[in-house]
Order: sequence, then C-alpha cells, then structure tokens
Amino acid sequence: MQSTLQFGRFNFPWRGQGARARVMGILNVTPDSFSDGGQHHALEFALEHAEQMIEDGVDIIDIGGESTRPGAPPVSLEDELRRVMPVLYALRDLGPAISVDTYKPQVMREAIIAGADMINDINGFRAPGAIDAVRDSDCALCIMHMQSDPQHMQLAPSYTDVVDEVIAFLRARAEALLAAGIDPRRLCIDPGFGFGKTVEHNYALLKATSRLINELNLPLLAGLSRKSMVGAVTGKPVEQRMAGSVGGALAAVAQGALIVRVHDVAETVDALKVWHAAQ
Repeated sequence: MQSTLQFGRFNFPWRGQGARARVMGILNVTPDSFSDGGQHHALEFALEHAEQMIEDGVDIIDIGGESTRPGAPPVSLEDELRRVMPVLYALRDLGPAISVDTYKPQVMREAIIAGADMINDINGFRAPGAIDAVRDSDCALCIMHMQSDPQHMQLAPSYTDVVDEVIAFLRARAEALLAAGIDPRRLCIDPGFGFGKTVEHNYALLKATSRLINELNLPLLAGLSRKSMVGAVTGKPVEQRMAGSVGGALAAVAQGALIVRVHDVAETVDALKVWHAAQ
C-alpha cells in the first residue's frame, strides 16, 4: 500500500509513522488573482511574500502564473513562463518544496528542468502532451477535477452524484498516468473545490475527503482557502475568510488530507501544530 508521496527532492509520508499534514502556500504571480489582487505580481514582491511564508513555516510553495478564478481569461505561454520561471529559479534552493500550478505542457517541461518538485494541474493532465511532459521526472503530480473550464465552470455546475463523478474522473486520470509508466508514488488527487461546483457540491466533497482517499488509495490535496464555499457559510468577503479557511483546512486534515493549499500560512501552521499535538 502506498504510504509516501514522492515529491521531487522530498518524500512526504502520508500513512503511518512520520505522517503529518503539509502546508502549501499560494504564490500568485498574476495581475488578476481573485484573492490577493495581484499584489505579488512583481518579482521583488513575490520573493518578499515567499520569504514571509518560509518564516511562517510553509512546507511547499505553489507558484501560479495564470489566474484560474471563475471567468478568468487564458494567459499566453510566453506570459506564463515570463511570470513563473524567475520566481521558480529564485526559490528553488530556499528550503521548501516548490510546486508549479499549470496546465500547459511546455510550462511543465520548463518547470521540471528548473527543479520543480510538483506539477499541480487543474486540468488533470488532459492537455495533449501533458503526460509526456511529466513522465520522465521525479516530481509529484497533482490531478485535479474541474468541470468545464475557468471561463465557464461556475455558470451552471451540475452532477447526478458529485462525489461518485469526481472519484470516477480522478480514477480515470490516475489510470492514464499509471498506464504511461508513471510511478504511483508520484500521484496525488485534488477534488477541485470551486472548480465547477456549487456550495453544496463543495461541502459534499469536503465531507467525503476520507472516502476519496480510501477509494483511490492516493494522498489528497485540499484547496479551499478563501473560496466562495467559505464565504457562503461565514457571510464574510474574501479578505475576511482567514478563520473560516483554517477551519476548512482542519476539517480536511481530520479526514486524512496530506496537503492543504492556503493563503494564510502562519495561521494554518499554528492551527495544525495544535491539532497534531492533540491527536
């Protein structure tokens, strides 16, 4: 039974001795990201924010050069590379593992050459050439579920049974990667909170976290930080969703999530320290 996630230069136990939840800090190098308003767009600000996350105890930094908020327009390959690569090179040797959030095969290739420890693909490695781009590396691969695309995903999300359908999609994508000869120890899954889901869909998936892990036998990444599912329950705008987001992260970890992808690193790290101490 798989018990360790191979994560490039790192190995993250997710079952048994040494297993603990890992905090992935979000570093958006986009001018239009939904929650930080592009404030880390310039390289110097991105590095400053990354250094603060490192000081706060982050395990993984997830670099994204294209906004995937609902309605976001696509970004050209050249623009994405120009945003992501300088930050990746600057952060590569500062301690934390480095993830690159992209669905473009050429960005995957360049990121792997530069030393990325994970490729985090909202498109589940469905783009032509995506599997080939990642096959011969040792980086982790996060397979995410998304219904439709960022421009249209929140217009009218619909499922007969959201949990069953997300499990079926993630299983099929994992099998496609395994069929290409990729080591199963490199794979993890993300149910894709907010990516073509209503609030009800999101909470059905959050409640089913342990089921997804057990049925697919893969570690799970939960990314619900500051999303509308938090605002729907708390009534708070994006900039006031920190406490609700930490609560959501703990709810996922309590069901076995290995990685929580967050904006508020210091608060999440502290909450998880106390939660682990209480176990």
